[in-house]
Amino acid sequence: MRRHAAASGHTGSIRDQVIAFKREQIILAAVDLFFTNGYQQTTLDEVAGRLNVTKPFIYYHFKDKEALLSEISQRAVREANEALKTAIEAPGTPTERLHWAVKTLMKAVIEQQRYTAVFFREQKNLSEEVRGPVYAQHREYDKLLVTLLNEGIAKGEFTIADPHVCALGLSGMTGWAYNWYRPDGRLPADTISALMAEMALRTVGVDPKKIKAVVAASAAR
Repeated sequence: MRRHAAASGHTGSIRDQVIAFKREQIILAAVDLFFTNGYQQTTLDEVAGRLNVTKPFIYYHFKDKEALLSEISQRAVREANEALKTAIEAPGTPTERLHWAVKTLMKAVIEQQRYTAVFFREQKNLSEEVRGPVYAQHREYDKLLVTLLNEGIAKGEFTIADPHVCALGLSGMTGWAYNWYRPDGRLPADTISALMAEMALRTVGVDPKKIKAVVAASAAR
């Protein structure tokens, strides 16, 4: 009996991994088609065709096409939120943590370019019911960034007239990279991320000497 129970648990674990793998393949196909052709112009038949499966295979894992768009959108926002949460909880000065956060966010936007693009371009196609949780996550991102900016102001490291407006500006600066970044462009992703992080520190009024020290320390790691 014990051997049977252990075997069943192991099988369940493998089954979960297989289901997760299949879901991931569907998401990858969908995000590619949504990015290239647009959400409205993409059918679930085309997503299934990309994977050489039938449409019922898609329905087994996702209720409908909107559920796919919701998952893609939430994934784009989750990446940013997790990076900011880590930055807020990390050791170091607000200047160091903002630099690290923006650098990390830029890399995430670049690496997940298609997810970010689909989120910004296609969120209008989410119903109000589905859009609510996605927008709530996005508002959480702004709150996290404002928290970090307020800490920098309180410690005399940042000079900002309105942290809420500044947070929106920094959010737009990083998020908009999905629209202009090109893998074959003039600068590699790491260089762009480092330059944008330095620009963020200048935006919040960090002392130039501190910026130089933080940038040098970051480059040395």
